[in-house]
Amino acid sequence: MKQLDDFYLNQEEPIKGTFLALKDIILKQDKDITHVLKYGMPFFCYKGKMFCYLWIHKKLKQPYIGIVEGKHFKESFLIQEKRSRMKIMMFNSEEDLPLEQIGLVIQKAINLYKSGIIKV
Repeated sequence: MKQLDDFYLNQEEPIKGTFLALKDIILKQDKDITHVLKYGMPFFCYKGKMFCYLWIHKKLKQPYIGIVEGKHFKESFLIQEKRSRMKIMMFNSEEDLPLEQIGLVIQKAINLYKSGIIKV
């Protein structure tokens, strides 16, 4: 857990605050969500399967949630870029988080696993 905590502590504000808020929002969505460090990034798993992660866009320097099974999503605010499977939801750390959109995306991602579309 120390490495995971260090990931957040080592971020600069305002990205640090955005990541900490996103972490809390995601973890509150379902009791079966766990939080681990993989590939140097904070990943969130549903019953052991990675479903989303937090990272910073290299070019734009903005924090985002990466949705592992993003190819199943049609929401216009999700960005695919050159990824075949994943999509991202970017945030401006200077603005309020779009809580309703975040909740919608996280619940939709979890439902892929609960419904059996993605095997757990």
